[in-house]
This record gives sequence, C-alpha cells and structure tokens, in this order.
Amino acid sequence: MIRTITEGIMAFVYRQVLSYMSSDPITNVPKVLDWLEKHDRGNAVTRQSKAIRKVFEDENSNWHQLLVSLWTDIDAGVRQRLFETIVINGSLVSIGRKDRSRKKYGCNIPWAILVDPTSACNLNCVGCWASEYGNQLNLSLDELENIIQQGKKLGCYIYIYSGGEPLVRKKDIITLCERHPECAFLAFTNGTLIDESFVNDMLRVKNFIPAISVEGFKQETDFRRGEGTYDAVIRAMRILKEKKLLFGVSCCYTSKNIDAVSSEAYFDAILDWGAKFAWFFTYMPVGQNAMPELMVNAEQRMQMYEKLRGYRKTKPLFTIDFWNDGESVKGCVAGGRGYLHISAGGEIEPCAFVHYSDSNIREKTLLEALRSPLFMQYHANQPFNENMLRPCPVLDNPDMLRDMVERTSSHSTQVRAPEDARDYCGRCIQRAEEWAPVAAKLWERSHPKAG
Repeated sequence: MIRTITEGIMAFVYRQVLSYMSSDPITNVPKVLDWLEKHDRGNAVTRQSKAIRKVFEDENSNWHQLLVSLWTDIDAGVRQRLFETIVINGSLVSIGRKDRSRKKYGCNIPWAILVDPTSACNLNCVGCWASEYGNQLNLSLDELENIIQQGKKLGCYIYIYSGGEPLVRKKDIITLCERHPECAFLAFTNGTLIDESFVNDMLRVKNFIPAISVEGFKQETDFRRGEGTYDAVIRAMRILKEKKLLFGVSCCYTSKNIDAVSSEAYFDAILDWGAKFAWFFTYMPVGQNAMPELMVNAEQRMQMYEKLRGYRKTKPLFTIDFWNDGESVKGCVAGGRGYLHISAGGEIEPCAFVHYSDSNIREKTLLEALRSPLFMQYHANQPFNENMLRPCPVLDNPDMLRDMVERTSSHSTQVRAPEDARDYCGRCIQRAEEWAPVAAKLWERSHPKAG
C-alpha cells in the first residue's frame, strides 16, 4: 500500500520518536508525551497521552507496572514492531485516511477487521456455533490477502482472526504477517496448536499476537473445551512467555464459570501465565446448538462489571469486556464503527455474534458492504441505547437486530440450520429485561443528573 507523502513523513517521525522512547522509557516517555500533545492537531492522542502521563507519575500504580513490563518482559524487536503497527499505523497515521473515508462515503470505516480463515476446528466446545458451519468453509490465501489490501486503502491496519480455529491455517497466517509487516495480526485461538515451531515463526515476523481462550481453571476450561485442553493451553503460554512474546487471554464468561473467572485467583493466574491483556465476552445463544442456560443473569453480569473495575485499580493487566465496556467506546462498535466480521464463507457480517448478511466478499468490495443496507442500518441507529451499558442490538435491545435484519431482507449465514433473527433475539429478551433496571442504576451512578 503506497502511503501519501504526508503519511510517510508522519510514520518516519513517529518511528524516530518511538526509538528515542525505547532507549530509556522512564526518562523519555514523559518528554515524548509533551511532543505528542504539542503536535496533536486532530486531538487524536491527547486524552490517551494525559492518561499515560498520569501512570508514569505514579511508580506504584498497577498501570505503571504494566507499562514497564512491556520493556522487561517483551522482546525488543517484537515491542518495536507492534508499537509501529498498532499505535503508529493503526491509530496515529491512518486516522486521517479513515476520517476522510467516513466523510466521503457517509458510512462507518472500521479500525479492525475480524476474519475467519476457516470454519474447521480441532475441538468441539460445548455451546459453540462453529458446528453450525462444519469444517468445509475456507477463505483462500488470495482472498485473505485481498481483504487486507482493501482494508489498508481505507486506513485499516489491524486484522484479527477467529473461526473455527484460525491456527488450523497458521502457515497462511504467518505468510500474511510476512507480506504485511506494517500491519498487526491477532488471533482468538484455543491455543492447542501453538508449539515451539510456530512460536519461533512469531518471533521472526514480530507482528502476530494470540489471545488464548481460557475459561477459568482446569475444571471450567475442560468442561467446555474437552479434557486435556487446559494443560495444552498452559504449555503454550509457557513457551510464549519464555520467548518473551506478547499474548493475552480470551475468556467467555457463562453462568457456569462466572465465579471462577471473576475471582482474584484467576486474574493472578493470568499474570503468572505471562499474559498482558485479557478480553472478556459473555456467552451468546447463537444457533441451533445454543445453550441459553449458559447466559449470565443480571446479577452475574453486574458481578463481572464490578469485579473487573476493581481489578483495574490493582492488577497490571489491560482488560476489555466486550459488553460491559460500552461506556468507554460509546456503545456498539460493530457494523464497521469499530470492526466488522467476515466469515469463512465470505459473508460480511456486522459482528461476530450477528450471523446475518446482505454482502459477500466474493461478490462485493469491503466499501460496498460498508454502504450496504444492513451496515447502513447500523450506521444510522448507533448507539442503540442512550445508556451505554446497554450497547448491544441483540443482548440488550433484541428488537433492534430483528428490525434491522427484516428491514434489509438480510439472510442468515448459518449453513446447516439458517436461523430466523426473531428466534435468536427471542432468546435474549428475558436477559435484556432483567439487565435494563440494573444498567439504569449503574448508569445513573456514573452519570448523575444535574439538579
């Protein structure tokens, strides 16, 4: 992808600044923050810069410990490459291009693109929707390459892989990392296919980050993912830690494992494993094999909300809750506002948890899909609720997804058993009604009305 002259100059300058910062972070980071704020014409990084400055001023804070650990625990070449791809390319340099595209085309332009290279998986997890697709769907290497080329033209440098199990295609993923060193690649993976050889490839390309699924401890993880999975995952994380590679944990919290994954022991274990971030998802009842009884109730959802915010004050771990952090990102980030999802069958979907589409990457470009009726419904209706603790058009506002799908005549992308949006949304109505008054109290607590 050929950058504009301005983008090229910006990237060069930021790389020089990054090199200066890396030589002595404790001394030089505050100086770099001064420089960034002084030259932040679009107000793209000033808020984040002030937050980082506050962290560096308090050497005893957990956030200070986390930042310092990126220098002590992560390979220098990997750290440099990921800062360049995520911070410089993915955020600072490309923000102008994304903004211009949004204004020119009048649609959402994503920060990241989530892609399923394959529907195949080496596990058979309880309640997983992957079985709805079987093992027969794949995007070719050329198709995956084309998605990245299209995304970069729009200003997207972050590519995330899911599945199925994306590391079934790990050779192709490494090839894409090699071909696009200016991009960052992340995969949500069960971790069982991570071995010494693949970790060495990661260390070589330096721009791949795994988020490994761990559903608690041994009992909880093996309950959903099969006996022996937990031990395999622990082995994988041990290798990653020894090689000083950046990785995180991905955790689906359910009614069965909520106590384990919200416990301090679990967060301490994540840190001991060597992970630097943890991404939390609540269980969604997708497909004919869905198990609605695994959905958390309002009390359990609030439990995760409260616990996670408590740990953020004490644990040197970056955490994201895909639903409960709607307040931080101003609602739903799907439909291209923050990201979109492309299935292994090429279907372009608003969200990994919304299996409906009116576009296929084999028939339309990314830009055409972003301007399609379904994605424009997302663009027109976001945020789906003025209470950002009820961000989701399925789990929190189930009538919204149903209406958008029906209004655009979008089809179910489930292969074996296409699912009517009314059925999917219907499973969420009770939980949405339970959560609404709880979310209202939480929202009022953090956003008291004047007078």
